[in-house]
Amino acid sequence: MKTIVWDVDDVLNDLMGNWLEQQWLPRNPGCPIGYAALTENPPHRVLGVSREAYLESLDDFRLARMADLNPVPEVRAWFEQQGHKFRHVVLTAVPVGTAHLSAGWVLRHFGEWIRSFHFVPSPRKDDPPFHYDQSKGEFLRWLGRGDILVDDQPANLAAAADLGLGGILFPRPWNDGSESIPALLERLSLQA
Repeated sequence: MKTIVWDVDDVLNDLMGNWLEQQWLPRNPGCPIGYAALTENPPHRVLGVSREAYLESLDDFRLARMADLNPVPEVRAWFEQQGHKFRHVVLTAVPVGTAHLSAGWVLRHFGEWIRSFHFVPSPRKDDPPFHYDQSKGEFLRWLGRGDILVDDQPANLAAAADLGLGGILFPRPWNDGSESIPALLERLSLQA
């Protein structure tokens, strides 16, 4: 049975889109940027703010609204139909201070299939003074498990490929993913 390694934010859920619509735009009504214009992740330069201001806003949103996020409907339906054919692992990059919220969200929505949650800290100024791994690639090398990585960041897929894992790029405005979500999930089904 193959093991799929899933990213959480912007793959299992739509964190960036929800943050933009529910927090950033209401608090910045003059902002002319829509979701499709977020051609970089992190999007601070596109939004014309500092990285710190963006991260503070995103972290505030995670703390206040993470529990309210819904899964990407197509992904949730795929798990219901195909999830039993694979093992599933989560590997996400989140701040240490909000990782528990992400883990709780994953277990609440996907715990029937996903039994292993891992994270690489997304750096913040109040982080512990040490890190085991600086990237998802380093973590995957240490883990030594997994067959396919599903992620929205091409650099993570490249690192996984260097380790012999297959990769599926989840389409978002900041990457070149042109495949539709249903098409990529169908391709994933064929890997069983």
